Amino acid sequence: MFPTVVKRAPASWPAFLLVVALVLPGCGLLRPAQEPAPANASGADGTQVMPSEAVAKQEGKPASTRDTFTVEVRGPDPARELLDQHLDLQRYRRLDDLSVAEISRLMAAAEPNARQLLGTLGYFTPTLTLELLDTPGGERADHAVVVTVEPGPRTRVGEVKLGFSGAIAAENPQAERRRNALERNWSLRSGAEFTQSGWDGAKSAAQRQLTARRYPLGRIADSRAQIDADRQLADLGVQFDSGPAYRFGDLQIRGSERYSPLNAVRIAQLPTGQEYDQQKLLDTQQRLASSGFYESVFLTLDTEGTDPQNVPVIAQVREAPLQKLVFGVGYTTDAGPRLSVDHIHNKIPLLDWRAVSRLSLDNENKSLGTSLFGLLDERLWRWFGSGLVQRERSGSFDVLSGSLRYGRSKSTDHIDRSWFAQYDYARSSGADAPPPASTVSMNWGWTGRYFDNNSRPRRGQGLQLEVGVGTTLLGGQYPYTRTVARWLGYVPLYQVRASSGTDTGTDTRARRARLQLRAEAGAVVAPDAAQIPSTQLFLTGGDTTVRGFGYRKIGASYVNDTTVAGRYMAVGSMELQHPVVWNGALTDFEAVAFVDTGSVADRAADFQYKVGAGGGMRWYSPVGLVQADIAHGFGEGGISIHLRLGFTF
Repeated sequence: MFPTVVKRAPASWPAFLLVVALVLPGCGLLRPAQEPAPANASGADGTQVMPSEAVAKQEGKPASTRDTFTVEVRGPDPARELLDQHLDLQRYRRLDDLSVAEISRLMAAAEPNARQLLGTLGYFTPTLTLELLDTPGGERADHAVVVTVEPGPRTRVGEVKLGFSGAIAAENPQAERRRNALERNWSLRSGAEFTQSGWDGAKSAAQRQLTARRYPLGRIADSRAQIDADRQLADLGVQFDSGPAYRFGDLQIRGSERYSPLNAVRIAQLPTGQEYDQQKLLDTQQRLASSGFYESVFLTLDTEGTDPQNVPVIAQVREAPLQKLVFGVGYTTDAGPRLSVDHIHNKIPLLDWRAVSRLSLDNENKSLGTSLFGLLDERLWRWFGSGLVQRERSGSFDVLSGSLRYGRSKSTDHIDRSWFAQYDYARSSGADAPPPASTVSMNWGWTGRYFDNNSRPRRGQGLQLEVGVGTTLLGGQYPYTRTVARWLGYVPLYQVRASSGTDTGTDTRARRARLQLRAEAGAVVAPDAAQIPSTQLFLTGGDTTVRGFGYRKIGASYVNDTTVAGRYMAVGSMELQHPVVWNGALTDFEAVAFVDTGSVADRAADFQYKVGAGGGMRWYSPVGLVQADIAHGFGEGGISIHLRLGFTF
């Protein structure tokens, strides 16, 4: 909707409007160039004439490619660009057989059209001059319409009044906080340049904020922009109707036939009883969609005839097949090309558990494993079990290993917990290889993710802890403990600003550069004689640890300077991430510079840190975070390229 204009009309305006009213009916005979031409059309004198293109076709001549007239707009940007693209006069350039008088009539209608368009940019007192020039034998046409525009001063926002009705107008602290937030975040403030797109954008953003929490049926009941063109001021008023405040009721699963609806409710973790929150509803939908049991999930609120304080949430689902094969092909700079085959069984007989089996082959690792997942109980814990056999390159040796795991786990929005018993066996091959080793252990794991976005974070932090207590089984029974800690966090720095000229004025945005800090430490404490499987020890180096060194190439020194997995490990990284500005606008790319360091040894006192440094790019693509780095490993490393897709912690 265009704003209402309130201004004093010059004396010449009534006469001008009378002329427009008299000549506009004649323009109704004109056809836009892209519309199909009728067989016969009326000429300027009312007689039936055939368009020149039709005549040319009947006579076997090619139709003319010249325009009837050209349009040139002169003036400053962005007014010139707007008129050049959207002026209605442009649509009639290719009409055939227009007389000079008919072109003049079109020009008369073009002036109010131009004023209306310029009003969307906040120019309500422009000076317009339209001239018709003869250009006989011109390259494109025999006539030229020249539109000269002086936009004048841009209108600015004057008074802003936001009104409220519905539950948000109640006199209570929650409603008052929401009103204050809407007023505080209103983007088109007093003194700002007024544009139609800015006005529409401010209303849309405010409505999204209104409906994001508590008030899903919120709307804009009324809005008005009163323009005083003489003072170049726009007084704005918006009336918000929030409707009632809503709270989540029970989740109802519809479309479920094969899989347990109760398990689906537990997977969804809808915060029943809490106030409506759009993000929490989306999180609920995402948990169901990523569970593997459903191909599609669509959540809605049942607001018809229900209690707003206990509104049911309807989950319309389409179930996934009982079994599925998934073939995958990939590539990493750590391990080269990779081929994988997954078999998924969503309801194995007798147990009703979910099973995921995978065969994976790459240059460094060949593995075959199966994971079983039980149904969630009322406290959202579930039993799980897994088995894995793999052959991998571990330091200077090839290692054949196997493991079995059985325990319980629980996953919520930010925290994953697990308790499990584990059996490990490893046998290295090659000259002077370490002896076979085997252990059994009890383990506890905890992971907390507090990022703004778990798949493409820019703020927040994550922490992971693992603690295990066990005993060796080969070469004597010796007790041991294993502890691993990982932390990743973002530290905001300076702001990167970009101003991009648009057809509605200047849009200024900002995004913070930041430091990504990463630390990892591990320790296996055991008697020197204890034989610990290499899969329970530590190696580092590669894409996500110390860049500039090969995948798991940093380890402890062994016989004849060979490398094996060690009992102690420490890794640290600092990475500057700087948003990229291109053509005056912020992009989805970031430039990075980093320094990584890490070491592995059989005694903490023997650490000899390796250092890698370099730079790269990050792309926040529609399919996930794409990371590309080039690094130099000082000392024993070299120049290496690191590519990876996605982010996991």
